[in-house]
Amino acid sequence: MPEELAHPAPEAMELGAIFAALADPLRRQVVLTLAAEPGAVIPCGGFALPVAKATRTHHFRVLREAGLIRQVDLGNGRTNRLRLEELRQRFPALVELLLAEARRPPG
Repeated sequence: MPEELAHPAPEAMELGAIFAALADPLRRQVVLTLAAEPGAVIPCGGFALPVAKATRTHHFRVLREAGLIRQVDLGNGRTNRLRLEELRQRFPALVELLLAEARRPPG
């Protein structure tokens, strides 16, 4: 049975923690990938991150603890989705900025 990990409530999300999480380019890539397809649920291995598994785990934990993503533990892996509605409730302008950045062509 899937187990849900601890996630901050929207009112407990802190802007500083969100900015710190987004400051790293790999974590920002994860968030923008999820924002490009609102509602998408992607396993941790579904992101092309050029780092070791332990580092990847760290990046996902930072994103989860900041409140940017919701992770569900499936036993042999975890899925990730952007907490779009919760973020929209707490920081509406930030969500629109993320969505606009996700739609922007690379380069």
